[in-house]
Amino acid sequence: MTPASPSDAVRVLAARSGAAVELGGRFAAAGHELALVGGPVRDALLGRPVEDLDLTTDARPEQVVAIVSGWADAVWDVGMAFGTVGVRSGDARLEITTYRAEAYERTSRKPEVSFGSSLAEDLVRRDFTVNAMAVRLPTWEFVDHHDGLGDLAAGRLRTPGRPEDSFSDDPLRMMRAARFASTLGFAVDPDVVAAMTAMSGRLAIVSAERVRDELVKLVLGQDPRAGLALLVETGLAQLVLPELPALALELDEHHRHKDVYEHTLQVLERAIVLETEHDPASGPDFVLRFAALMHDVGKPRTRRFEGDGRVSFHHHEMVGARMTRKRMQILRFSTDETDEVSRLVELHLRFHGYGDGEWTDSAVRRYVRDAGDQLVRLHKLTRADCTTRNRRKAERLARTYDDLEARIAELSEQEELAAMRPDLDGNQIMDVLGIPPGREVGEAYRFLLELRLDRGPLGEDAATAELRAWWAARS
Repeated sequence: MTPASPSDAVRVLAARSGAAVELGGRFAAAGHELALVGGPVRDALLGRPVEDLDLTTDARPEQVVAIVSGWADAVWDVGMAFGTVGVRSGDARLEITTYRAEAYERTSRKPEVSFGSSLAEDLVRRDFTVNAMAVRLPTWEFVDHHDGLGDLAAGRLRTPGRPEDSFSDDPLRMMRAARFASTLGFAVDPDVVAAMTAMSGRLAIVSAERVRDELVKLVLGQDPRAGLALLVETGLAQLVLPELPALALELDEHHRHKDVYEHTLQVLERAIVLETEHDPASGPDFVLRFAALMHDVGKPRTRRFEGDGRVSFHHHEMVGARMTRKRMQILRFSTDETDEVSRLVELHLRFHGYGDGEWTDSAVRRYVRDAGDQLVRLHKLTRADCTTRNRRKAERLARTYDDLEARIAELSEQEELAAMRPDLDGNQIMDVLGIPPGREVGEAYRFLLELRLDRGPLGEDAATAELRAWWAARS
């Protein structure tokens, strides 16, 4: 890639950061330095949108608060212990961080922060050279002590100093290297890879939430395969997502099943292609991508060599759903995301139970009911999971799924598939049977729902007759 010139980047930043310019004058008047640093400078050079503005200064946090007093509309001091003060002026939001040297104790999950005294000292402690460039304010002087501009041009990820020192300061930077391989398409320097491999165990002291956030950004990048492959290569995946390297199953002697690891990465790539199919304006879909990544994680535990030489993975979707749920809980994902991804993993094989296209109305209803609000994602995941190189088989599967989607659309016009309910509600059930609220009402409701799935809408009279007959037989 060819980055913009520093002067072009400065113009972009100047147009975006009027509030920062004002601050630069205030800090200079108070006898302190201020500089734009890190991601905004990098993104301006790459021609990417510049979002939040990060600034660094020699002023201590309490001095920062004093300088912005009377200028900022709001001040957030919750990060002051780590040297960061957040401010808002009009529509502009900025974070101002005191020059610092940040390091982790060997067994601590929290960094021990000590403040620095110069911009040069601050930049050498940054994670990578491409994030160790700065623009001084208010003079707009471009600062690049570690050839970050050259690394941008080469698409290379290096650390300003020794990678071992950088990763000792903050082990999460090893995850960040994999994330940048995915989001920016950078090649990670061999020395950095070697340090990541040697120090991968240090990631264990970083909180699950911080690891999760980096993993999400990696998965949402333009080339998640590159980032995930780096995690596996360096051993970091063993701590973050051990289910992924476990997919590299040893092939049986007759090579009668796919390389599950490679198949998984292919499914992920196909899912990315399909994720905007129903809404071209939609962005990257983490739930779909992570479900693609996890859909076969149950295979290693369920692999069996059958007597006829075949390899089977019976019920791997159920086992995989449980493993997915456990991993996402360990990584502190939200309950909603965990439920959504786990559900997709559990259902990803459902279509193949009707692989010959023999879909009854009842089967279509149950498919829609079980998928619920994940139906569109399930469509995409199921299609992405077809990675066979047999062209005729791939075309047949695609046609069969086309037919299924058409059947769903057809039945949806005739029935309310998206909100499938029995013909009688709970109050009506109690009135018909003359029973109070309780377990029997729930059983009757489930009976009518199964009837609705099997036969479609019956109407209130027919449903009442069926309910009375069921109750009599039950009694």
